[in-house]
Amino acid sequence: MKQKYSHEDVELLGKRTLFQGFFTLDEYRFKHRLFNGGWSGEVVREVFERGDAVIVLPYDPNTDQVILIEQIRIPVFRSGNTPWLLELVAGMIEPGESALDVASRELKEEAGIKARKIEKLATYFSSPGGSSEKFDFFWAEVDASQAHGVHGLSEENEDILVHVMGRAEAFTLVKDGIINNASTVIGLQWLELNYKTLRLK
Repeated sequence: MKQKYSHEDVELLGKRTLFQGFFTLDEYRFKHRLFNGGWSGEVVREVFERGDAVIVLPYDPNTDQVILIEQIRIPVFRSGNTPWLLELVAGMIEPGESALDVASRELKEEAGIKARKIEKLATYFSSPGGSSEKFDFFWAEVDASQAHGVHGLSEENEDILVHVMGRAEAFTLVKDGIINNASTVIGLQWLELNYKTLRLK
């Protein structure tokens, strides 16, 4: 499918930073082409800028097990849900790093494991209505027997617990709504569709 419009069909009128801290909030003013012809009026949008990230699905095809991590996510606190989430390994891409570098680094920092191989699967935007954040999604072949304990960088006050569980059990947690963060849901759904192929490799 060829989309009708592209990057060139947006006229950027202005951009300014409203807040600069751990994250950045920028204001964009722009016009864009309309599907029925002509141009829109001026649109103003605030965009949450937090950089780009990597998601890694650690999976052992020999034992049909996945590695998940558990850590506190304070933005969830407001909802009344427990702010400790079961997640895939993830990390921000720092200047000078490739996405593959980050995938390997985060597997070690967050789960204490090293991949036998890592393969990029997709790139997607986490919440494009308000954030510029882009994820590179990888799966990593790992030895699940090597995954255990508590990890994370002490200088960043990380406190990350490793969980090893069967693929079917992890997907049941998705279906039951216990795993409720988008990247992990996406990763485990992908695994459920593709695990037979991975186990044959």
